[in-house]
Amino acid sequence: MTANTKTSALMARGCEFLGTETAILCGAMSWVSERNLVSAISNAGGFGVIACGAMTPELLDAEIAATKALTAKPFGVNLITMHPMLFDLIDVCAKHGVTHVVLAGGIPPKGSVEAIKENGAKVICFAPTLALGKKLLRSGADALVIEGSEAGGHIGPVSTSVLAQEILPSLAADNLVFVAGGIGRGEAIAGYLEMGAAGVQLGTRFACASESIAHEAFKKAFFRASARDAVASVQVDPRLPVIPVRALKNKGTEEFTAKQIEVARLLDAGEVDMGEAQLKIEHFWAGALRRAVIDGDVENGSIMAGQSVGMVGKEEPVADIIAALMAESESALSNRVAA
Repeated sequence: MTANTKTSALMARGCEFLGTETAILCGAMSWVSERNLVSAISNAGGFGVIACGAMTPELLDAEIAATKALTAKPFGVNLITMHPMLFDLIDVCAKHGVTHVVLAGGIPPKGSVEAIKENGAKVICFAPTLALGKKLLRSGADALVIEGSEAGGHIGPVSTSVLAQEILPSLAADNLVFVAGGIGRGEAIAGYLEMGAAGVQLGTRFACASESIAHEAFKKAFFRASARDAVASVQVDPRLPVIPVRALKNKGTEEFTAKQIEVARLLDAGEVDMGEAQLKIEHFWAGALRRAVIDGDVENGSIMAGQSVGMVGKEEPVADIIAALMAESESALSNRVAA
């Protein structure tokens, strides 16, 4: 790591926390962040994270075991807070000695952070605002991820650069904060590290790695796309608790609009309650994403991608991606003009 001394020095806290050579996490992408990509990222010095998504405890158990067979390096597991079997999934992570659990998709339910920490694991939470970040840290979170709207998949309304300016000056000196959303090159990593970030998280940049099991058609859609092709979904009915999703525009994005109208009509007719309505929306996304990633249906499936997709031009091994990011960051830091 001697060639990346400035970057490594700024990443030191993050590396110590993660147990890695570089403080680069891979965002948890459903269907993509599985054993092959996760182990490849960890083996290359980054921090892979399994996307549990809607997995049952049995499926997660098998996925963690399969990942451990491919890497001896640390990796994490991303759990969705609204999963009906969250505490069972936490138990599965404990059984395997998973070192870090990422809680995503909302405020962690009562007792979940404590349950993870009881087993000696670290807890990483997403903080969309400064106030919530402070609350999560008081509640026991060991680290935060701040993710801007440029990211792929489910997104919040504020850009990464604004979140970083709001949150890093207040929290980064005494806490571990990782920055995510729209990061495609090392120069951006250097900037966030200088602002106090402990490290960064990237998803889109890794989605088309050689080790990613994503379908060839899915990867080709990324290679063709520009930043403006990655658009956020539209909320049709304010009653529906729809978190916007950023994906490449296609027939699938239009179908989601139609799906919302359909679910809104069911609500009007009293045929579903709000909880069922939300589940129908989430099931739509799970199915649509699988169609694109696994089946290669890039017309009707959901090609979730961040705005950094325009910087993904070819299939590369994970190790090459991480090496390039580190070299770009080091070059940027080395070229800073002394005041």
